[in-house]
Amino acid sequence: MILLRKKVIKSTGAFLLGSIIIWTACSKSGSGSGTTPPPGKDTTVTSKTFINPIKSSGPDPWVIKKGDFYYYTQTTGNGLSIWKTQYMEDLSAAKEVVIWKAPNDPSLDYSGDIWAPELHYLNGKWYMYFAADKNGDNSTHRLFVLENDDPDPTSTGWKFLGKLQEASNRWAIDGTVFTYKDETYIAWSGWEAAVDDKQSIYIAKLKNPTTIEGNRVKISEPIFSWEDRINEGPEAITNPSGQLFLTFSGNGCWSDDYCLGLLTLKKDGDPLDPSNWTKNPEPVFTKNVQGGAYGPGHNGFFKSPDGKQDWIIYHANSNSGEGCGNNRNPRMQNFTWNQDGTPDFGTAMPQKAPIPVPSGE
Repeated sequence: MILLRKKVIKSTGAFLLGSIIIWTACSKSGSGSGTTPPPGKDTTVTSKTFINPIKSSGPDPWVIKKGDFYYYTQTTGNGLSIWKTQYMEDLSAAKEVVIWKAPNDPSLDYSGDIWAPELHYLNGKWYMYFAADKNGDNSTHRLFVLENDDPDPTSTGWKFLGKLQEASNRWAIDGTVFTYKDETYIAWSGWEAAVDDKQSIYIAKLKNPTTIEGNRVKISEPIFSWEDRINEGPEAITNPSGQLFLTFSGNGCWSDDYCLGLLTLKKDGDPLDPSNWTKNPEPVFTKNVQGGAYGPGHNGFFKSPDGKQDWIIYHANSNSGEGCGNNRNPRMQNFTWNQDGTPDFGTAMPQKAPIPVPSGE
């Protein structure tokens, strides 16, 4: 029974370390929570490249863009934080804003192991979805949600709304929300039974941002050797023609072979019908040993400032055997689309290799 999990991160302070990004020139404005350039930063020259990782520590990275700013979250283990930046390659300079801390009460169902937060803007409000358990007991992990109606999610207006109730009340982590054909859905990683047998991807419709409508539907379970009994971290992406895909992470984070798989929804298919989904028999994004990218996975997606490029953000370890801890660091790179409409993520970029900044900067 697999109870060791990738996101169990104790409050050590390691995750608070910033990374050092090497610049070809300094130019950006608005990094962090402000809207003016940091003191001494030259705004007359544009930085052309950046390097991975963009932060020294950051398991389970997630990014959403609203207006001129990107809002970033990651697993910290004992609470929820947001980093605000105008340019993603400037993430290490952004200020961490703690919006909620797990209560120091072991009797509560959300007192431990705060994993994989995701920030979403729905119906004019901000929502933070995350997994938590009761005093570090992994078997009690469920999904929870906070709400904020302030335009800026780094404000103090967050309200804890409690558990995202689901009829089966089974183990659940890695919740993500997406809208497809004017309907809003939530997907997550869960157990079929009350005990840990394997992790599968489930999906349900959301009646509203805090209410699941109907029963969960299993759309993917680990069937290939490279998945190693684990499907987790689902993330939705649509191609330019509107076809829906879900990436997911396969294998265990303790393995260098943690990787990304891909689910494809047939054109105009119903996401709640498992027969409408097809799984790639091989992973679509894997380790780069020579490049120092071990166990790349648990990704998110975002657009460049001008909206013309698609980017993937993911975590990876810099060395073999580093496992599920705070050594996992966030990296990003742009990706394209194959002729058949599927995403082409390419190869995980080597550490310290210069990468052109997102278009529109």
